Amino acid sequence: MFEKILIANRGEIACRVMETARAMGVKTVAVYSDADAGAKHVQMADEAVHIGGAAPAESYLKGDVIIDAAKRTGAQAIHPGYGFLSENPDFVDAVEAAGLIFIGPSADAIRKMGLKDAAKALMEKAGVPVVPGYHGENQDPEHLSGAADTIGYPVLIKAVAGGGGKGMRLVEKPADFVSALESARGEAKTAFGNDAVLVEKFVAKPRHIEVQVFGDGTHAVHLFERDCSLQRRHQKVIEEAPAPGMTAEMREAMGQAGVRAAEAIGYKGAGTVEFIVDASDGLRSDRFWFMEMNTRLQVEHPVTEAITGVDLVEWQLRVAAGESLPKRQTDLSIDGHAFEARLYAEDVPKGFLPATGTLTHLVFPPICRADSGVRPGDTISPWYDPMIAKVIVHGPTRAVALARLARALEETQVAGTVTNLAFLGALARHDGFARGDVDTGLIGRDIDALVREPAPEMRHKVAAAMAALDLTEGGWDTGFTLWAPLHRAVMLAWDGEPFEADVQVEGPGRQVWQIDGTEAVAERVGGAWNIDGQPLPDIAQAGAVVTVFDQYGLAFDVIDPLERDAFSGGDGNVIEAPMPGLVKAVYAKAGQEVKEGDRLAVLEAMKMEHSLLAARDGVVAEVLAEAGAQVEAGAALVRLEEA
Repeated sequence: MFEKILIANRGEIACRVMETARAMGVKTVAVYSDADAGAKHVQMADEAVHIGGAAPAESYLKGDVIIDAAKRTGAQAIHPGYGFLSENPDFVDAVEAAGLIFIGPSADAIRKMGLKDAAKALMEKAGVPVVPGYHGENQDPEHLSGAADTIGYPVLIKAVAGGGGKGMRLVEKPADFVSALESARGEAKTAFGNDAVLVEKFVAKPRHIEVQVFGDGTHAVHLFERDCSLQRRHQKVIEEAPAPGMTAEMREAMGQAGVRAAEAIGYKGAGTVEFIVDASDGLRSDRFWFMEMNTRLQVEHPVTEAITGVDLVEWQLRVAAGESLPKRQTDLSIDGHAFEARLYAEDVPKGFLPATGTLTHLVFPPICRADSGVRPGDTISPWYDPMIAKVIVHGPTRAVALARLARALEETQVAGTVTNLAFLGALARHDGFARGDVDTGLIGRDIDALVREPAPEMRHKVAAAMAALDLTEGGWDTGFTLWAPLHRAVMLAWDGEPFEADVQVEGPGRQVWQIDGTEAVAERVGGAWNIDGQPLPDIAQAGAVVTVFDQYGLAFDVIDPLERDAFSGGDGNVIEAPMPGLVKAVYAKAGQEVKEGDRLAVLEAMKMEHSLLAARDGVVAEVLAEAGAQVEAGAALVRLEEA
């Protein structure tokens, strides 16, 4: 076994690998960028090496610098985590050329699975079922259109080097094919530098089911399946294992297909074979097809660990160190059911806009396993994926596990940034999802019911006001004179709308509140506060923000009386950056007439591009930023003339 390894990654996965390495007695080396100098993974490691600037291209994607760090610290092997360099065959070659071991598959295996069209041809040869489609080299539009006619509409156009839904278009009739092809190619060229596409049959009720495989370079086993159908814009949101409705016959067929795929390329280490499944007539063993193989550990690997009792990172280290597969196929079995929900810093009502912020409070309930790369006090950076944690639960049945997920999400407490916690909670309580009636279109169909603005109740406002006036633990006596109780008041705001809370403190155990003409009574009973008979929720205060932990977290602003005008409404003439980022493009020009919804600029942040639109019809007064500028959240980019 290795004595020391370097983890060429950051955040949650770096911490996850370190936990297993520490348990095995293996020392770890972290690498970090300027933005991650104080990060959790840096603090967890035995050693840490600075590798460059905040941008991934200046740090986590610099393979030569990472290899040099491994050699200087005496690490014998490099674990890539996922993302960044994890599926870069040139990096694997460089690691091995430096006399180090890459904890993952060979460069040859990664290359064979790197392009979707070549991978599908290889899988077809290995006897793995492949979606009907055209995966050839002829990229002439007329030829591709003819292939689509042969396959039968609807079809999907997909970038051969794609991922994350980029370069993908659904075409439902022949007349739309050419324009969809041009659009897909343009996006693929920008995202991947490769505009080649393939054309496939579109599956009407698709489920995304993947098989976890593990190989030693010659032989492979599968650790059953995961269902990742709950997706938004082709990004996974909640994953589970095993797949609901799975039959023994189909599990055997999919598992063996995954093993054949791994053995066909001499796969070594952990990998995932992803299948698209037609669930329009239930799960059938003749209705699943190979999509792609991820030649690395997956984000959702904890659900497989939960149902099999296997530590996949431990297996990675053992196989990379030259040991044989720890278990045979007959030694592996499924125990119960598991779910994983991805908790992100993002503003769901605003179109899932990625968010930044400093985490002032972060608590997970004991009912779940929480894999996280951040702690209270850490900042969600605009440079990287805004994941806060993966919330994982396990239960003896799917129903029990799902109930535990719902409760774990309700009891998770986050303050300091907006999150998708309420959205995850709504999914966990979705009737169709509870029945196992899920496909990749569920979120899109039910988005209005799943995305709702929270509505604080009177007791939530009282709780926030109690915290703002320090009346939850002490401070009650400051509201008294020698003769009678005095009124106290505080101004707060919810979602930018101010309100005044007035209280008469009648003693250490009773407070009478007035807010917007409504009265509420807070009483201390048995050492705990009740508001109109309901328990006081947990509260966290950081500076001028009070977060009440109910409805997945309600954040109130405490307003300084001298700054009340700041909450009377913003300047609708100014288009601001919603988060820190790079101004990718500016389309507005001074004197230009614009209509509501016109794109004025593009901001690149959190690995995504965000279009900034005109909020109303008007004339551009001035352009305040230029392409290439790095801006902070709230920076004015374009100003319109007064209406």
